[in-house]
Amino acid sequence: MEDGFPAPKTFNQGYSLTYDDVILLPHYIDFPTDAVSVSTRLSRNIPLSIPCVASPMDTVSEAHMAASMAALGGIAIVHYNCTSSQQASIIRSAKSLRVPITPSVSFASPVDGLPAYHGRYVFITESGGLPSKLLGYLSSSDCENLKDKPVKIFDYKRDCKSVEYVNWDCDLGKIETLLDEKDSDFLVLERDGEAVNVVVKEDVERLKGYPKLGAGTVGADGEWMVGAAIGTRESDKERLEHLVKAGANVVVLDSSQGNSIYQIEMIKFIKKTYPQLDVIGGNVVTMAQAQNLIQAGVDGLRVGMGSGSICTTQEVCAVGRGQATAVYKVSSIAALHGVPVIADGGISNSGHIVKALVLGASTVMMGSFLAGSTEAPGAYEYKNGQRVKKYRGMGSLEAMTKGSDQRYLGDTAKLKIAQGVVGAVADKGSVLKFIPYTMQAVKQGFQDLGASSLPSAHELLRSGTLRFEVRTGAAQAEGGVHGLISYEKKSF
Repeated sequence: MEDGFPAPKTFNQGYSLTYDDVILLPHYIDFPTDAVSVSTRLSRNIPLSIPCVASPMDTVSEAHMAASMAALGGIAIVHYNCTSSQQASIIRSAKSLRVPITPSVSFASPVDGLPAYHGRYVFITESGGLPSKLLGYLSSSDCENLKDKPVKIFDYKRDCKSVEYVNWDCDLGKIETLLDEKDSDFLVLERDGEAVNVVVKEDVERLKGYPKLGAGTVGADGEWMVGAAIGTRESDKERLEHLVKAGANVVVLDSSQGNSIYQIEMIKFIKKTYPQLDVIGGNVVTMAQAQNLIQAGVDGLRVGMGSGSICTTQEVCAVGRGQATAVYKVSSIAALHGVPVIADGGISNSGHIVKALVLGASTVMMGSFLAGSTEAPGAYEYKNGQRVKKYRGMGSLEAMTKGSDQRYLGDTAKLKIAQGVVGAVADKGSVLKFIPYTMQAVKQGFQDLGASSLPSAHELLRSGTLRFEVRTGAAQAEGGVHGLISYEKKSF
């Protein structure tokens, strides 16, 4: 009895399909949700406990995002819209954040005036951030007294004699015990004479309220695994040397169109110079693009072109592909060579993650899904009464002025053409809270499909057991909330 259509027939009709265009038909359940495993591989040699990757964007992936994603069992790819020394510093910092708490305090350098602070303390460090040597601190009441005064905060700082220091790899339980024993409001985590994090008592209480963390993504050195993005220019070879020394575990060649002589030559250079380092190529959306990079020696492929919420490549350049079609097509050829695929872009909800993984991807890369979280770089602000953070595409003119035009092969062009926009996303809270709930939803989707793991889902796909249908506009509307005058939507 046939019902629905197998993937080859669904995706060979001449249509470019997005995740919302297709629906999966349910299969047979013979196991509980808790039996579903979402463990996977980022690349040939890097296993993950969850299929989540933070995108290399300067409003998404820096130290606290990288540490938190690794603690959850995923990984983050640190952006390269900065100098090579800054990128290396972010990687070292992420690896030192053993307790992935984003501090609810502010930081300033000794030459600063009073910053726009948040939280109960302002910590003064040599660099104005972390990791760095701690010079002193101010309480929020100190800051209130200094308001509207043209002062350098260094002149009014409290010294560090009473500050309690602990080693960087101290676990959460010990930190909580020390805070109670010392009757202290905060502890400074230190590594090699530098402060790498500040843990305030209320942050510990907040973290305890989150779902329990599972197996983190830890390398052979016992530190969090962190990825790094680079370009394909000669200068990126020097950048790569800095990143390898900083401990980068995998490198992503960051290009909107990865099927180029520049990327192929860079792949060959990296595999020859650093044979132990996994290289992820892309972005690609066709089987021919993928084949070229596989032959060059990539250990993983990044799939997507113009599908991100802040990306305008398809609109500006008329080039790209619907993400569901792109993931299925590229995964079909990548699977023959044992190369894992990262579905990059178009992820707005847990259902999209299920579809991406079932269509052959091993992981999903997320930008807007993680932007606006506590761990994302940048400060919160209020717009129309809503708490938001900035989120920008790496193809936006604003990001290009910092160097991301290399990603679009436009760093030598006299005229800069934007392939992205700048926007804002709502406060989502901590990834340490919403990613575990998202993964539980993904497991429920897999259960409905009769797939107890990613390999079993891929087998059901290739065998034709999983069936698809293309949804009309009316079917898509029916599949969402409808027919209500008002409603409140809470995912968990």
